[in-house]
Amino acid sequence: MAEESQELSIEEVQALATVEHDRDALAALIDDLSGRSRLKRQLAARVVHLLAEREPELLEPYISDLIDALYRPEAQTRWEILDACTLLVPEHAKEVGAAYDGAEDALFDDLSAALRLSAFRFLCAWGATERGRSKKVWPILDEAIQCYHGDLEYRDMLGCLFAFADGKIEGSVAGELSGRLQFDAENGKGSYLKARSAEIYNMLVKRFKLDHPQKRARAVSKQEDLDEDE
Repeated sequence: MAEESQELSIEEVQALATVEHDRDALAALIDDLSGRSRLKRQLAARVVHLLAEREPELLEPYISDLIDALYRPEAQTRWEILDACTLLVPEHAKEVGAAYDGAEDALFDDLSAALRLSAFRFLCAWGATERGRSKKVWPILDEAIQCYHGDLEYRDMLGCLFAFADGKIEGSVAGELSGRLQFDAENGKGSYLKARSAEIYNMLVKRFKLDHPQKRARAVSKQEDLDEDE
């Protein structure tokens, strides 16, 4: 049984105990994810996350419902479900891949750092399971690295990137990731930022035998092309 990251409320404890032993109650909880009450959606999403930590196999029949819940308006429902999907990746990577679009939207949410971090964590975990998936997620991970480099959650994002770098990623992705992190690995401000970036960079260089890794080339928009032609 996984240790909980925070103390549970009485309501959460009761709901979790009920759904662990009553399949009808679990089905009703999943229904609450699409209900009209924001508070019920948030509670249901929190309990789903806890259940994914304890007994993820119980959620297998409801993966499509979890994906659907990524389109609720409130941030908490979305980040709890993304964290649950991350926990389902090891056994159900193919099925939770349908969460990609919802995770991409969440990754660039303007209002919630917690939601952005959960999206980043999911995409790193899913992308690390297969070379093709790593190529799919890498462009938006690279964009997120640049967007949130100076934010508080970036420390945690580096931890996610380490797990991603240690997974089944494509060699070209490894090269571009190491190129992106090279400056911080050599000149990063702050001991953690520099040490963690160097750890990932050195692992990639050694594992993929990289020579002069380069950052991902920035995509140029059609409008920029036209401006340059003029």
